[in-house]
Amino acid sequence: MANNVRHRKPTPKSPPADAAHNADDVVWGKTPSGEVFRVPTTHDVLTALFHPAYPKSHLDMLNLSLLAAQIVLFAVLPRQIARIFFLCYFAFWRAAYDAGLGWVLTKQSKKRWMVKEITRRGWLDADRRPRVRQWIRDQLVGKMGKDYEFDELPLEYNTWLLFRQAVDIVLVNDFLAYTLFAFTCFRVPTDLAFPIHVFRWVAGIILILFNFWVKKEAHDVVKDYGWYWGDVFFQRGNLIFDGVFELAPHPMYSVGYVGYYGLSLIVGSYAVLFVSLATHASQFAFLILFENPHIERMYGQKKAIAKRTPLQTATKKNSAPPEDTPTVTEGETATETELETEVEETTTIIGYENVKPKASTHKPTLSMSSSGSSSKIPSQAPPRKKTTLSQHDLLTKYFRSDLLIFKNLDLLRASDALIVLVVLYSLMLTLLVRSAPFHFFHALVWCLFHNVGLGLLLQAQSESKYLVRHYMKHYHYPSTEEKGAVLEAFASWKVLYNGSSLMTYVSLLGLVYRTYQVPTQWLVGDALLRHVLGALAVSLHVWASMESYEVLGVFGWFFGDFFMEEFPKNLEYSGIYRFLNNPEIMGGAAWFGLGIVSGSGLVVAVAVVRHLGYWWFLRNVENPHMQKLYGDSLRKEAGFVKVIKNVTSKLEAPRVAREVKGTFDKVYEETADVVEEFLRKSRPRIKGVVQDTKVLLQQSREKLVITRVSANNSYDASKYTARVSGGKRRFYLGEPITVKWEAPKNHSRRDWIGIYRVGANKSDLVTRTSSMGMWEGVYGAEWEGDVHVGWDGDEDETQHKERRKENKVGGTVVFKGNTLPWMCGTYEIRYHHDGKHNVMSLDGPIEIHVDQPTTLDFQTVREGLKKVVPLCLDSDPALIPVSCKPVVANGSVPDAASVEGNGEHHTEDGRDPDDFSFWSEKQAKRICLAVKEMFGVEYAPEVVVADANLGALARRILVSREVLGTGLGESVDPV
Repeated sequence: MANNVRHRKPTPKSPPADAAHNADDVVWGKTPSGEVFRVPTTHDVLTALFHPAYPKSHLDMLNLSLLAAQIVLFAVLPRQIARIFFLCYFAFWRAAYDAGLGWVLTKQSKKRWMVKEITRRGWLDADRRPRVRQWIRDQLVGKMGKDYEFDELPLEYNTWLLFRQAVDIVLVNDFLAYTLFAFTCFRVPTDLAFPIHVFRWVAGIILILFNFWVKKEAHDVVKDYGWYWGDVFFQRGNLIFDGVFELAPHPMYSVGYVGYYGLSLIVGSYAVLFVSLATHASQFAFLILFENPHIERMYGQKKAIAKRTPLQTATKKNSAPPEDTPTVTEGETATETELETEVEETTTIIGYENVKPKASTHKPTLSMSSSGSSSKIPSQAPPRKKTTLSQHDLLTKYFRSDLLIFKNLDLLRASDALIVLVVLYSLMLTLLVRSAPFHFFHALVWCLFHNVGLGLLLQAQSESKYLVRHYMKHYHYPSTEEKGAVLEAFASWKVLYNGSSLMTYVSLLGLVYRTYQVPTQWLVGDALLRHVLGALAVSLHVWASMESYEVLGVFGWFFGDFFMEEFPKNLEYSGIYRFLNNPEIMGGAAWFGLGIVSGSGLVVAVAVVRHLGYWWFLRNVENPHMQKLYGDSLRKEAGFVKVIKNVTSKLEAPRVAREVKGTFDKVYEETADVVEEFLRKSRPRIKGVVQDTKVLLQQSREKLVITRVSANNSYDASKYTARVSGGKRRFYLGEPITVKWEAPKNHSRRDWIGIYRVGANKSDLVTRTSSMGMWEGVYGAEWEGDVHVGWDGDEDETQHKERRKENKVGGTVVFKGNTLPWMCGTYEIRYHHDGKHNVMSLDGPIEIHVDQPTTLDFQTVREGLKKVVPLCLDSDPALIPVSCKPVVANGSVPDAASVEGNGEHHTEDGRDPDDFSFWSEKQAKRICLAVKEMFGVEYAPEVVVADANLGALARRILVSREVLGTGLGESVDPV
């Protein structure tokens, strides 16, 4: 960055040596370029804006003027006009917050847009814009303390301070506009009793005070640095989220907005309630669209799919896993031969993975399935050598894209088809039988069966392996299948549990359908309020269930630790489990929500029974099993309870809290005892047609494009060229394609180049078919997806002017990864003008091909995969098999006999050098397409992810060809 942008003394690249003694008083920051600086003291917005002793900048005066204008308008405008005005005014500031700040922060997070814009415009350049620089300097110096020196701080920090003042204007005016809008809607409902009015006011005031407390506590934790998204501009150490951040996820955006609902209660207005709901929803949109992606970019680590990290069995129960442990990935089952070798071996003790029930960091990144394959392996294919067991292997062994509610539904799988038939049968009963008591009994039976019946079965499995013993006693398994009974017992349990869970919802909805009556007057009485509260409860249910599954994964969701002993026993609380020990309890919110909506006592009764049943399940089944497995590593208090206890202790009310807690504990124990006592007593050949249909569908997809043609015909197409680099005309499937282009100096920066099948476009002047994602902008860095965001000033301005002096400009575009064609054929290169579909230059044809082996045996199949799999994985050294690398980790060239041939060579830690992994499912899809082109066998991505090994995939291909009728040594024909 040019020195004339900011005049300052050089800042040391690391904290000075004498900084140790005052480390508590000095905070150090670091810019993206690595420059270290001392962070000055800042003041919160309320103090800086309203305290008379603090100097006010011009932006502060503007802010105070806007606030004063709102108050004056509230006082002078008629109530009806004021209501409309403040609603629109609040919508403006809310849009400026969630949409405006979100857009600006996203661009700053991705490309440092704000810093580059200030640099490009010269606002802090004393030579280019001295007056602007002096004005900005005056605004910032006047507000900061004595430790702030404008000229000695980096551009990123001063940009953040300037951004802060703009944020203050938005936040304060947004809050005041909402408050004044609420006051314009104030009314006293006449159809409510006096106790209800008292409740409204008391509850509203409590919610508002709680809202302010959450915001204050959150600010005390993250300080101004986190409050104003400082990490978008510079780093200031890792953010530590404790205190109120253990109360609820994203407390500033979740429980930090309950004051809006408290004010809605006080003013007694549905309009304010719905505006509050819309405001809260927009804030969550800000969180999802900006803040979470930024956190992932800033602090997240890329996790490989199907990476085989050896496990150790739990000899040290409470050992922490290593930091570089990869994310657990659900996967595909391997062939039976592979499973046999896995269960016969002695597991090498190396490390831990985070797989555990109900408090796990197991986060599935890809849901996998398998259709399986024959256990008959051709004699020409050598068996896979025994390897150390990995978590990926265990997950692919026990999970096969199992039905989860209706996810992974396969009607050709008998268990799935039967569940669908049972659901349809239940829906028919709902339509045909009008008796509400019948549907109440139906829902009650399913509820008791799911929570108590299956709970007793799971309890017996925990205590004596009842289910496994049953299958071992009654069914025969080959002697080589040591875990055959466990696998079948667990598979049956998963079907039973999912079917029962699904039927509890279906039967409840049937009862709601038969007891619900559509209100005739929505604005009279509590009809609208009941529906709003019910919808919120259902939303809470859905959110809690999704968050629980995100942490537990398929392993914890199906209570895998009741059946599997191979998984290491290790607890780590993350996600929603950071705040609650049993968030599934909130999963019953939908039941009470539907009871509120329907207004039926029968629905509420089923909800109560379901809730008591789940309490019984936790107390008698899950908690004892968790205690048996994890012992002292189980925590006693979740984050929510700890925060509440800390608050009550600060309020000096421990005795009252203990008495209330004791009362609830006593009621719970007595209720549970009563419930416990009560329960104690009481294929034709149509491939050609299918293939033709696929081709037609593919062609129809290509034609689904709205052609945009530029109306400006002043550009001379003869001055544009796009040619494949080196004149190469044949590319292997997945091989990057480099295109050199030239254009006039005044060409559009929105020009782009696409790859199309030869013959897909009849015209050489206009492209009328979709590129199917196979395109690149000539200035690729200026595109975000399909949107051209423009030049961001990365190129030095002098260089940019020099390039503009030339008659032509040019560059290269590299097609790789998802922008490549992944089907063999002939293609052409088309250069398009200004983001439209006018063709300025055309080159081709080029051929995409693969090498199809003339004979099929293990060696030729594996060699073919060795060539194409690295290309499908973008030749990423972190993903491709070790056997495909020219040099191994120690720098020596591997012995051909050790990694070629049968692939039986193993690394020092026992890993198979044929193993590979993925960053995304798209890479697995590429391998599927390559396998189809090379060997004529079609697989789903889940199957490839499950194998994730060259040898295993080669064996699968050989088995598939044999099953489909083409034996070894025969010529390859499309399957």
